[in-house]
Amino acid sequence: MSLASPTPLKFLMPGWFSPVMGLCGLALAWQAAAPALGELATGAALVLSGLALLVALGLAAASLLRWQRYPQALDEDLKHPVRHAFVATVPVSLLLLATCAQALGLDGPAVRGLWWAGSGLQLWATLWVLGRWLAPAVGPQAAAGGLWPGVTPVLFVPVVGNVVAPLAGVGLGYGAWSATQFGIGALFWPVVLTLVLARRLAHSPVPDRLLPTWAIAVAPPAVIGLALLQFQAPVWLAQACWGVALFTLLWVGAQGKRLLAQPFGLAFWALSFPLAAFTALTLRLAALQGLAPMQTAGLLVLAVASLVVVGLALATVRGLRQGTLLAPEPVATIVPANSP
Repeated sequence: MSLASPTPLKFLMPGWFSPVMGLCGLALAWQAAAPALGELATGAALVLSGLALLVALGLAAASLLRWQRYPQALDEDLKHPVRHAFVATVPVSLLLLATCAQALGLDGPAVRGLWWAGSGLQLWATLWVLGRWLAPAVGPQAAAGGLWPGVTPVLFVPVVGNVVAPLAGVGLGYGAWSATQFGIGALFWPVVLTLVLARRLAHSPVPDRLLPTWAIAVAPPAVIGLALLQFQAPVWLAQACWGVALFTLLWVGAQGKRLLAQPFGLAFWALSFPLAAFTALTLRLAALQGLAPMQTAGLLVLAVASLVVVGLALATVRGLRQGTLLAPEPVATIVPANSP
């Protein structure tokens, strides 16, 4: 039985930190454009980083209030087959905030503490999610097909999100631990991709409202390429990752009409960070290799990514005003892959 007159705060799940990831990613993309655009790009990166920090602080305060008033709501999030994976947007946001600060030349106990908090929480999120994979399926979970309903592209965030750690960790002097965490994410990237495709082909498609989350598949190769540049790996390795990210972008982008046909929801913010990460890698590689056509392409994608984030922000404000966001989500129907 649904609650009468539910308050919006009750439905502020951890996934609401996705906009922080998108804003940070766009800030890093603009920072990567500094060799081409100069101080304009650095100024844009500074503004976006500040905005991301403000949004993160607001969400943190609201989340703590929600935890105090509706502790059962957080418990439901942690038990939900899909929403539980969004918990990792919090530590990834912390890592990205530290990365933005480090990219702008900031350092100190606050930045380092932010990075270590994100790194530790991200490791916990990975262990927790993978622990669910090994736990026996019981009750409603077993009746609903075991773990398969929870195998969605959102799993890239808690499992593969470890590859974000080197983006700031190397520059802060934590190269050894950054490499350790990077290895975890790099190992499980193909594992999660295989599982998501297996669910789609052999079990059931993801619910329509989660279709935009397929864009998250672009993020792992793009961020891995950026991390490899931080480790000063051969440029061709990062270029290979760029190729995989480009193919994935085109592959998922071919379904753009279906994705955009869905009613706007929080899942649409999954478009922001992957596109921004791909933009940042494109611009970094263009600067390192002196490739003018690639730089032009990177600036064009930067413009697209900026428009996407602005559009998502406006749609989010409109959704909050109209009450279509921060509301009970519809119950998804699990459709077998071989059903007519």
